[in-house]
Amino acid sequence: MLTDAVRPTYTGPGLSTLVPALFAAPPAAWLPEAVHDARHVVLLVLDGFGWDALETHRARLPTLGALEGGPVPTVVPSTTATALTSLTTGLPPAQHGVVGFRVRIDGAVLNVLSWQGESRHPPEPRTVQRHAPFLRREIPVVTKAEFRSSAFTEVHLGGTRFHGWHTTSSLVEHCRRLVEAGERFVYAYYPGVDTIAHAHGLLDGFYESELVAADRLVSELLGALAPSCALVVTADHGQVHVDADSWIGLGPIDELVEACSGDGRFRYLHARRGAANELLAAARAEHAGRAWIFSRAELLDEGWLGPDASAQTRARVGDVVLAAREDVAFVDPALEFERRLRSAHGSLTPAEMLVPVLAGRGIGRATG
Repeated sequence: MLTDAVRPTYTGPGLSTLVPALFAAPPAAWLPEAVHDARHVVLLVLDGFGWDALETHRARLPTLGALEGGPVPTVVPSTTATALTSLTTGLPPAQHGVVGFRVRIDGAVLNVLSWQGESRHPPEPRTVQRHAPFLRREIPVVTKAEFRSSAFTEVHLGGTRFHGWHTTSSLVEHCRRLVEAGERFVYAYYPGVDTIAHAHGLLDGFYESELVAADRLVSELLGALAPSCALVVTADHGQVHVDADSWIGLGPIDELVEACSGDGRFRYLHARRGAANELLAAARAEHAGRAWIFSRAELLDEGWLGPDASAQTRARVGDVVLAAREDVAFVDPALEFERRLRSAHGSLTPAEMLVPVLAGRGIGRATG
C-alpha cells in the first residue's frame, strides 16, 4: 500500500471540485467562511504555489498566511496542463484526457502548453479536450495577454471572455473593474511562482523573493476589491527542488521504450510493440526504490486519474508510469532541455499534491 503517496480527491474537497463548489447555491460547506455570503468571487490561481511553500515561508507571507482555509489535493498528475484543465472543467483527468505536460496522441507526442511536438500538423484543441469550462458559463478570465491565442487557452478556457494583463497592476485593475461592473465570478491566473521555481529552484533568494511578490499581489487585490467580494486563492500544484544531478536516465529499461511522455516526475513509458509486460517488470527491478511504478491498468483502475476513464484517456497513458517518490526526475531522451529545470512536479508526494484553498474579503471601497 502506498501509505506515503497523497491520493487525489475527485468527489470531496479537491482542486477538480473547487469551481463547482464555488458555483453551488449555497457554496459547498467545505469552502472557507469568507465565501459563503459573498456577492462576488475572484478566484486567483498562483501557479506552482503548493501548501508546502506557504508552510515553509509563512513568516514572509503575512497576507496569504492570514487568509482562512487549508490544503486540498490537486489531481494526478500534479502538473499545470492537467490541473488547470481539471480546475476549469470540474472534471478529473480520466474524463477530460489532458493527462500530462506532454501527451501522446495518435502516435505523436504533443507539448500541451506550447502546442508543439513530433507531428507537423498538431491536432485541433477541441479534438484533444472537448469539455467546456466553468459549467458552460461565460466567465471573465484575467490572464497574461500573450496567452490570448494559445491552443492551451482554447483547451481549458475556450468560450470565456479574455482580459489580458501585462503587469500585475493591470491584473488587479481588471479584477477590480470586472467586480465593480457586477460580475459575480472572475477567474485570474498568475504564473510567476512556477516560472521562477523552474528557473532557479526552491533554495535561493529568487524563489523566496517571488513568494513575497505573490503575497504582495494578494494584498493589492484585497485592497482593490470591495468587502462584498471574496478573494479565493489556490494553485494547480506544488513542487520539489531538483538540481542537475537529480535528473536521471531510464537505465537499461530504455531499450524497451518506444517513446516517453508526461512529466519528469510522472513519466509515461510507451513500450515497444509486445514489450509492455517486460518493461513493467524491468522498471520495477530498476526503479522501485525511487518511484511508485504503475501499469496503465493499475493507474486507471485504482482511480488515480479519476473514475470512468474514457477510451481516449486510456490510449494516451503510457504502458508503464514512473511516479518519482525521491527528489529525482526521469529524463526523456527526446526532451533534453528539461534537465535545465531546477524544480519539478507531477508526482504523488505531499509537496506536489497539496495546494491551498484560502479566502478573505476585500477591504477596498464598497460600491453601489
